[in-house]
Amino acid sequence: MVVAAMDNGLTEKHDMTSRIAIFGAGSIGCFIGGKLLAAGNEVIFYGRPDLQIAVQTSGLRLTELEGNETLIPAEQITFSTDPAILSDADLILVTVKSRDTETAGRTIRDHCSHYPSVISLQNGIENTAILRRLLPGYKVTGGMVPFNILRMEQTVFHRGTEGTLILQESPETLPLQQALERAGLTTETHRDISSILWGKLLLNLNNAINALSGLPLRQQLAQQAYRRVLATCIRETLTVLRVANIRPAKTGKVIPNLLPLILTLPDPLFIKVAGAMLKMDDNARSSMWEDLQRGREPEVDYINGAVIRLGEKIGVATPANQTITRLMRAAHANGKGSPSLSAEKLQNYFN
Repeated sequence: MVVAAMDNGLTEKHDMTSRIAIFGAGSIGCFIGGKLLAAGNEVIFYGRPDLQIAVQTSGLRLTELEGNETLIPAEQITFSTDPAILSDADLILVTVKSRDTETAGRTIRDHCSHYPSVISLQNGIENTAILRRLLPGYKVTGGMVPFNILRMEQTVFHRGTEGTLILQESPETLPLQQALERAGLTTETHRDISSILWGKLLLNLNNAINALSGLPLRQQLAQQAYRRVLATCIRETLTVLRVANIRPAKTGKVIPNLLPLILTLPDPLFIKVAGAMLKMDDNARSSMWEDLQRGREPEVDYINGAVIRLGEKIGVATPANQTITRLMRAAHANGKGSPSLSAEKLQNYFN
């Protein structure tokens, strides 16, 4: 189904959420912001000059796993590279890469003296705490985006996996939850967002493995040898979390402690037992793969690196996550995109 945004909006305007700013209009920001805009919300985008030019020329095309499309003409999109555009936002969704969180916090502080609500929708564990430190007096909450968004072409953003978007339970997130639901994105709220983020991080440990493989997610996860590497990283992370007295929440179809066992099943049995984990289309790839292909620094230091730092703090070794981090850094330094490591070659680093 193709839905086109009209001049008068796709739906009746709602007053629950006023002016929403997307801070870091990349793949996640453009998709969520575009869905909110198409549903009749006032949305402004703040991002990079190259994407600004593309969006203001071609608009946005949002495609989804189920076949739905949303088309938003360029003239309906407000996109700026000037942070002054944030000055009258009522709600700011931070969707920058984790390495840019400190810059985002300082920028919001310098341009938003009216204390808008700030919600982090980023990968990683530490972003909300960083924003709270930099934004005293602001209402800062966190959230978790479960699905994969891949930038297919200049302004085509594709959701290739499914999942329920989770927001921290708070009065500040209620208007956003209602707006997201009207935009067709299923949501839940959770009181302990930290446990949700750790649960998501367990699944995100595959991001780097997918990037190193160079394969689409479905093809990579269908191979037991790649899954064995992922299971090793997850098992190691669960050990760290257990010693640190952190209990990761279930964010997917599988209880976290069962993930290593399920991942190491033979291929036919894994496909039968964990079919929901493979419910994605052939376009789905990890954001770290996209980072390598575009020459950007991948977020491995904020995913696997978070495990390493916690392990160092509590005295638990993390050789598997250190190996993955080292391989990703080398791939980025090489500047040639994914190294396309076979499953067997990747496993050799763990023997």
